[in-house]
Amino acid sequence: MDYRQRIAIDPLIRSGKPCVRGTRITVGDVLDYLGGGMTMAEVLEDFPDLTAEDIQACLSLLPVNGS
Repeated sequence: MDYRQRIAIDPLIRSGKPCVRGTRITVGDVLDYLGGGMTMAEVLEDFPDLTAEDIQACLSLLPVNGS
């Protein structure tokens, strides 16, 4: 998956933090929800503008251990 199709950085939206394209939901928000124990299904239920592919794009930005 090419995350650039789903993640956008615009200095006028959320102070330039990476956001899911077409929303004001930041990658950091999504990762915080998942890291806090929410399941992907719960995040999708709470944020109907997101898709499973959007969440996968956010996860693809996580650094790989050892790189």
